[in-house]
Order: sequence, then C-alpha cells, then structure tokens
Amino acid sequence: MIKKHMKTIIISSILTLLPIVAGLILWNKLPANLTTHFGADGNPDGWSSKAFAVFGLPCILLAVNWLCIFFTLKDPKNQGQNDKAIGMVLWIMPILSWLVSGMMYSVAFGKTMKLPFFVMLLLGVLFLVIGNYMPKCKQNSTIGIKIPWTLGSEENWYATHRFAGKVWVAAGLVMLAGAFLPEKAIPWILLAVLPVFIFAPMIYSYVYYRRQVNAGKAPEKAKMIN
Repeated sequence: MIKKHMKTIIISSILTLLPIVAGLILWNKLPANLTTHFGADGNPDGWSSKAFAVFGLPCILLAVNWLCIFFTLKDPKNQGQNDKAIGMVLWIMPILSWLVSGMMYSVAFGKTMKLPFFVMLLLGVLFLVIGNYMPKCKQNSTIGIKIPWTLGSEENWYATHRFAGKVWVAAGLVMLAGAFLPEKAIPWILLAVLPVFIFAPMIYSYVYYRRQVNAGKAPEKAKMIN
C-alpha cells in the first residue's frame, strides 16, 4: 500500500514543508517572535521564536502526516480502500500547513485576521468534503466511525456511514452559514453542531445494531458487544 501511494506521499510531504521556503524568503522581514496561537475570540495569545515558527511547525505537521499515513496504509483492511478516502488522509496536513503558515505570516506583517470567520469557513468546507466521501469509506480500523457496532458488522458500518455523511454535510452547511453571522454567535453554533455530528452517528449505529439483534441478523461479533 505504501509503495502504491509513494509518489503522492512524496508530493504531499514536499507541499507540507513548502511554507519553510516562504519563511526563508521573508526571513529578514519577519519579527523575532511570531504569533502561533489564537484565543477563542480570534486574538493572538501565543508566540514562538522565528526559527520554530518557520521550521518547527511544518516539520511537526510533516511528522503527524507520516504517522497518519503509516497507520492508515498499514491497516490490512485498507488494502481495497476507496482512493478518495485515502486521499483525505494524504492531503489534510499539507493543506493545514499552508493555512497555518499563511495566517502566521499575514499577522506578522500586520494584517488583521478574522479568525472565527476563517475557522468556520474551513470547518464548513472540511465537513462537506468528508461528509461526501464518508459513505464511500470501506470498513477498516483507522478511517471512519470506529465503534463496536460498526466494526462488528459490515452492514452496520455502511448504514452508519451513509447516515453520518448526511449529518456531516448538514453540519458543514450550518458552519458555512454561521461564518457570516456576528462573531459572538460562532462559539454557540459550534457548541450546538459539534455534539450532533459526534454523537448522532454513534446513536444511529447502536439503534441499527439493536434492530439487527431483534431481527436475529446481528453477526456473532456484534452480538458479543452489548
């Protein structure tokens, strides 16, 4: 699996580190310390040295990227996994690296960032993409909704992920709309949406499992989990 995706892994790794090049070009114009953390209100509340911001953050994201790729591609159940589902794992960190570095350099040059707006926009797009790909994800141990009832029944897995896909798309649309509301409303939108997209698929999966049990169709693995 790793050999099959090696070309994409190399490209995604290079793209994850590419913001370092931008940092080197801007090096002499950057301040000694750069903003690397923002509070819930969108205001800067954490700073790091220029060296760590330019070199450290992309390298940390690259290490996380490699770990995610390794565990995903080493999972035997992912041998026949949908390429789009694997693609999400391969490209999330490069995109995140560009976004984080872009915001960091923008703030360093005095640009004002409406962080809550951009976070909601990013989350909305992310949820829409994942929600669309989720029903295509085959049963495995690393990607998707990995709870006892989905892992114990392939039928439950597909039913739960079809349902979850709809929930995540709906959550994405709510977040996209919420990005244009006053900033004070954004934390409340997140508090309302996050529990729904986390717990609704889990509840659905358990209800589906109980229906299988009542119909005498629950697989032996699933029957052991009650």
